[in-house]
Amino acid sequence: MTLVKICGLKNESDLATALEAGADRVGFVLVPTSPRAVDFKTAARLADLAVEHGREAWVVGAWSLSGGPTIRDLDTFVAGTPAISAVQLHGRETPADLADFRASLPGRKIVKAIGVSTLADLDQLLAFPQADAYLFDARPPAGAAREGGFGKAFDWTILKGFHSAKPWVLSGGLRTENVAEAIQMTGAREVDVSSGVESSPGVKDPAKVRAFIAAAKRAD
Repeated sequence: MTLVKICGLKNESDLATALEAGADRVGFVLVPTSPRAVDFKTAARLADLAVEHGREAWVVGAWSLSGGPTIRDLDTFVAGTPAISAVQLHGRETPADLADFRASLPGRKIVKAIGVSTLADLDQLLAFPQADAYLFDARPPAGAAREGGFGKAFDWTILKGFHSAKPWVLSGGLRTENVAEAIQMTGAREVDVSSGVESSPGVKDPAKVRAFIAAAKRAD
């Protein structure tokens, strides 16, 4: 069955909705330029609650962007927060950054986000063999202050027939109305949604969260 990650959660109420609706994984954004950003303390508290309910807690970080946490900040935070099982790197990280992260945090999953607009973008996977999994999202608009979280879909036909030795997650522009089509077209085994289940930037809509998870689970 398709796994569903509800990302960009900011408070206990939205987290509880996602868990009750059947989310397999939840994510907390540590990128200050995002409307879904939380601080380290909030991310740790919410991650602990998620683990208490038997779900995986991921954090989303990005660096090489102004105002964001450094790789060392993120490294230190994750090392001191056992509830976090994976780090989704959604910035301009280099292969060396991932290698350093892998060496300092054994046992934690590294998910490298890849911006996609053409088939050639999939070649980026070859540059990041240290990643445990990949997340495919639309490329950010020109001049954007962050690397993801814009709620835009890319051409899903790019992934038609795509195979990878490592797990991958489909993200970007997913909503209740299109998630089944996206899964069926790409063969995705996991989907990630944030803005597609919101009533306004950073505010989750309980009805949309429940409907999205139900639609994704039915798509199989």
